[in-house]
Amino acid sequence: MKFAAAAFAVAIAAASPVLAQSTAAHASDKVESGQYQVDKSHAKIIFSFNHLGFSTSYGLFSDFDATLTVDSKAVDKSALAVTVNMDGVLTTVPKFDAHLKSPDLFDTAKYPTASFKSTSIEVTGPTSGKISGELTLHGVTKPVVLDATLAGSGIHPMNKKYVAGFNATTKVKRSDFGLAYAVPVVGDEVTLTISAEFVRQ
Repeated sequence: MKFAAAAFAVAIAAASPVLAQSTAAHASDKVESGQYQVDKSHAKIIFSFNHLGFSTSYGLFSDFDATLTVDSKAVDKSALAVTVNMDGVLTTVPKFDAHLKSPDLFDTAKYPTASFKSTSIEVTGPTSGKISGELTLHGVTKPVVLDATLAGSGIHPMNKKYVAGFNATTKVKRSDFGLAYAVPVVGDEVTLTISAEFVRQ
């Protein structure tokens, strides 16, 4: 046991510089200018809503493309564009996934994608901002504002590419997009929680 404990301690000590370097690699609170593409393996759009007044239901989209243009000297000239594959919705309940894709709700056969295109970006703090844009869902376009924060940026310790990670939240009323099935028994307000890493091209 003593040998195992000593070996574990040595392993932790040896790994510490690597862990410190990894943490330092993405600790910056600034984002460099450039064209970025979302890393789909590290990006999620999670949606949640009230279910019958008893619980909060969750689902997600992980199949989406997004491009980000950053102008660090004129942030208002930066831009974000996102296209979501609506057929990729996942709740871990197959019957519910099928219902979400049906004409009752997303009607993915008729509306296979949703999109968001920024119209303005406002800096509100050292690592926070508001991204205003147009969300097109179920054939309806409405203005939406994302409250965004920079999680970190820097050289990725694995692929050695420059990466910037962001989190964002917003709330929308699904009935505004013609998705009024079971409202108000099932909540109309939907919270979107977004996390994504972007790789500079």
